[in-house]
Amino acid sequence: MCICHSNQPKNTDNKETNKLRNAFGHRALWMGLIIKEMKDRGLDWEEIGRSAIFSTGCMHGDQIKNQLKSPDSLIEFGKTFLNEDVQKIFEMDIKKLDDNELTVEFGYCPLVTAWTQAGIEGDLLNKLCDIAMDGDRGIGSQFENFEFRLGKTIAQGNRVCEVAFVRKNKKS
Repeated sequence: MCICHSNQPKNTDNKETNKLRNAFGHRALWMGLIIKEMKDRGLDWEEIGRSAIFSTGCMHGDQIKNQLKSPDSLIEFGKTFLNEDVQKIFEMDIKKLDDNELTVEFGYCPLVTAWTQAGIEGDLLNKLCDIAMDGDRGIGSQFENFEFRLGKTIAQGNRVCEVAFVRKNKKS
């Protein structure tokens, strides 16, 4: 399956969402080209990329945590993490949000769009996507009772990305 045809936004009539998508895509393009350049120069591009993106996620996780009245509430986390703009940009479908689980499907990814438009594909595309998910892993790492889980991704050629944060010790 060609990712370029399957990863198309369905909702394109919101000017603000389109501006934000372009900003996300531009940031992803920088990330992708920097990592590709490190790879081409023989540097440890994957370790460097993962470390930098995970650190960024940790900072975002701390920012989210500081906004919450109850940092142990997965519901409150989900509502803060998945604000309205982010939901529109990635065309998210929240499948589940309760005390034990936040499960989301991303219907569109501006990062994958930017990378594929730059000619990045195959294994490098999949690695860039997984490295970008280290940001979400970093966010999750700031919450001692939550665990990040990644399912299938658009970069792998799937129709959606499956992302979840689950409680480590489920509440009854």
